[in-house]
Amino acid sequence: MVDPKLLYDVLVIGGGNAALSAAITARQAGASVLVLEHAPKAMRGGNSRHTRNLRAMHAKPTSVLTDAYLEDEYWDDLLRVTGGQTDEGLARMTIRMSERALPFLEACGVHFQPSLTGTLSLSRTNAFFLGGGKALLNALYATAERIGVLIAYDSEVRDLHVDDGFVRAVDITSNGFPMTVRAKCVVASSGGFQANLDWMRQYWGDAVDNFVIRGTPYAKGRVLKSLLAQGVAQTGDPTQFHAVALDARAPQFDGGLATRLDSVPFSIVVNRDGKRFYNEGEDVWPKRYAIWGRLIAQQPGQIAYSICDAKSVPLFLPSVFPALTAGSLAELAGKMGLDPAAVEATVAEYNTAVQPGQFNDRALDGCHTEGLSPPKTNWARRIDTAPFVGYPLRPGITFTYLGVKVNERAQVLMQDGRPSANLFASGEIMAGNILGKGYLAGFGMTIGTVFGRLAGEHAARTAKN
Repeated sequence: MVDPKLLYDVLVIGGGNAALSAAITARQAGASVLVLEHAPKAMRGGNSRHTRNLRAMHAKPTSVLTDAYLEDEYWDDLLRVTGGQTDEGLARMTIRMSERALPFLEACGVHFQPSLTGTLSLSRTNAFFLGGGKALLNALYATAERIGVLIAYDSEVRDLHVDDGFVRAVDITSNGFPMTVRAKCVVASSGGFQANLDWMRQYWGDAVDNFVIRGTPYAKGRVLKSLLAQGVAQTGDPTQFHAVALDARAPQFDGGLATRLDSVPFSIVVNRDGKRFYNEGEDVWPKRYAIWGRLIAQQPGQIAYSICDAKSVPLFLPSVFPALTAGSLAELAGKMGLDPAAVEATVAEYNTAVQPGQFNDRALDGCHTEGLSPPKTNWARRIDTAPFVGYPLRPGITFTYLGVKVNERAQVLMQDGRPSANLFASGEIMAGNILGKGYLAGFGMTIGTVFGRLAGEHAARTAKN
């Protein structure tokens, strides 16, 4: 399908939501568009295959979102999870443009489910894709194909030729055949480098052998490495990543959402020495779930264990792998390979510190411990009702934050601050501009959609001129 003799208007590298948003927008603006997807068709879509929602600003209730979620509150939520490590101008622009993301996706055939209630507390902030990430991608690909976007699967970009900020050509391997492709404009939407364990090892050493890559195995970072080596400005901390607490029994790659565990707020979490190491009740789960992968990565052996009792099991989604259960804490510790005495002592100390309160699993309830370090500041209840339940946890890496620097038009910036004449970026490869650390549920998809549309619009406009 790739014709090396053609000069395409817009070449999009990647096959996820950010790439398709760019491709569809560019094609709707009249550009000829070629999408290069590294994966085969059955595994198309990068990490977007495993997503389920998008965080959107709105001034009043919508068909799938309740109440209102305005810019300042959205910004405050982002500010708290990033600790201020964000470009405020780009972040606020993304927040404002997120209001138009849902109508755009709906026009592309994406369906959303009714507002979500329950312990995730997202009915007001996040719109969930009906059918999940694969349904989202199926709709986007169907729209792209219908309007004339050319899509090449099994097509890996090997290198980009950048001359003074201008992409002259792109070397690829398509279905096993090497060739060079040329385009007036290029949009890089190829993700991070989390599946490149050798690259990850430069920052984390042998700890990476205990990491689980919960998303696509195709995110090797080849495009990112090529661009950074040719004068493109870098953003983001290479040691930072979006990582969650994942079931330690998950496959090393591509386990997706099913392997994530949400038991943490209603449990205590101990390391392999049987000791707690962080406040499990710091905030509602959508604002804290993405810190736990990194916390576990910093523990001995990159392993941790969530421990709760029968009272808490109904409060979170069931695990894809069976929970470890036992009639006593000592028996449970033995099943998890932990020192029973250490676990019993930790739980006893925690139980003693729990203060009376009105437990509420759907809000910050103030049920807390006193005299305990680290404290538990919400949802603290005694662990005293058999059967006792445990889950082994590993750091599950979603995407890395090292990326290319961009401006408000999604133009990639060079090291001297100049915008590239014909290179744009969207999605995880540029998310580090806005996500310096931490994560906000659904915000990665927001960045991908907003910057995909910006990249597609400005790439098409540049190609015409």
